[in-house]
Amino acid sequence: MTELTGTLSARPGFKAYYEICKPGVVTLIALTAVVGMLLSTPGLVPWQALVFGTLGITLAAASGAAINHVIDQRIDALMQRTCDRPVASGQLTTLPALAFAIMLATISMMILALLVNPLTAVLTLLSMIGYAVVYTAFLKRTTHHNTVLGGIAGAMPPLLGWTAVTGQVSLEGIILVLIIFVWTPPHFWPLAIKRRKEYARAEIPMLPVVCGVATTKRHILYYTIALIFVSALPFAIGMSGLLYLVGALGLGAGFLSHAVRLYREPGDGHCMRTFGYSIFYLNGLFLILLVDHYARALL
Repeated sequence: MTELTGTLSARPGFKAYYEICKPGVVTLIALTAVVGMLLSTPGLVPWQALVFGTLGITLAAASGAAINHVIDQRIDALMQRTCDRPVASGQLTTLPALAFAIMLATISMMILALLVNPLTAVLTLLSMIGYAVVYTAFLKRTTHHNTVLGGIAGAMPPLLGWTAVTGQVSLEGIILVLIIFVWTPPHFWPLAIKRRKEYARAEIPMLPVVCGVATTKRHILYYTIALIFVSALPFAIGMSGLLYLVGALGLGAGFLSHAVRLYREPGDGHCMRTFGYSIFYLNGLFLILLVDHYARALL
């Protein structure tokens, strides 16, 4: 009886499978996809696209996250921030985790291809492969340009949401991708500076490990300046109005002030504040985009 109880308790439960889906990251992906849906039309989003599009994209993101846990289990075990993840810590073994990821991906593709549209299914599949395989298995381990090159896959959700509604790729959707793509390096690199010793121990060639903290801070500043210009593109093409432009420039000024302070201060003392503001920035930017979008639709 004791042996049976021990066996049952050793089986991975719902929590382990839930955790390998990276719910926090996946929630952000789903929200940015919904933003893309809402911005794609001046009226109401068709309920089929909203429900099944969001579900399919979310399941694909969860599948990619689970594959990431499987591929990165050795690295995760060496880093304090990730050593207690289910696969890295042995709570969940490789085969069940991989089978779970494949199941999620299969359901996702069926939903998107049959209930949304084939284009969204194809783009979502490419994004999932780009993150889970190209970035995690190759770029992350081989080049200090991994954050920039891998950012393409992570920036796709707004376009996926856009195509779920419209069935086509448009300039507006591409600009949303470009915003997240340029935002990703100054968002992630402050955290990479803070965790650089862990990345070095795990032999991951992140920018601060390979090129040093000073170079990374300089690149954060460059990308933040570029982000301010890129964030003005929705206004430049008539996708948004003056309300958005003022809000975007205000948020950009705040981001720039953090980047400048991070650049000037020695060490990593301002890293987490910059990282935290970057999350606030993206949420605020998309919120202002939506407010501006519906304000213009009502006028």
